[in-house]
Amino acid sequence: MAKQLQKAVTSADKTFYALRKAIVEGEIVAGSKLSETELSTKYQVSRAVVREAINRLESSSLIERKPNVGARVITLSVEGLVELYQVRESLEGMAARLAATNMPDSEIKELQELLNTHGQGVASGEGYYQEAGDVDFHYRIIMGSKNNHLISLLLNSTYHLIRMYRVQLGMAGPRVTTAFDEHKHIVQAIANRDPELAEILMRRHIHYSKNNIENKLIA
Repeated sequence: MAKQLQKAVTSADKTFYALRKAIVEGEIVAGSKLSETELSTKYQVSRAVVREAINRLESSSLIERKPNVGARVITLSVEGLVELYQVRESLEGMAARLAATNMPDSEIKELQELLNTHGQGVASGEGYYQEAGDVDFHYRIIMGSKNNHLISLLLNSTYHLIRMYRVQLGMAGPRVTTAFDEHKHIVQAIANRDPELAEILMRRHIHYSKNNIENKLIA
């Protein structure tokens, strides 16, 4: 049974997760200014709770503060994409390499089953949008690395910023099918316990994804 990426415990947690989801999925537009008063009314919490959520979002690189402006949602840019995906290619390549060694057979089987489910959506023309957490191919491999420091680096620092680019500027057309095929090859390398190939394929996959999103930003 799939687990949640995080479990909201307090009203501050719930506000943080709701606000993060709204930013990642574009409900709160990239580049827009955040008003503590408006958000406290929208989420029916105190301004102090909203302020805490904004501080946490800043540490996740989804929010930036500028003098005389205040807190704004990060702007999606070519420069930001290139820098982010350089880091992502390296870290997720490492995660795939480690997963090929450390991921239990049971988790590999679950990953293969997840891809089968994704494949049904791709075949039906529904696209290839993945929710966060256990239903996200990349999240499963990150967790499968079993390296707690690497998991923390990816999930606490870059995961949701990467998702913001992927969700708002993600795959369409032929890229949907090719990305799915790349996922299948990565999983096969992990199942074959081939760390070197798993890393190469993951790095290549992320590089291709970067090129796809970059073309949309430039257009």
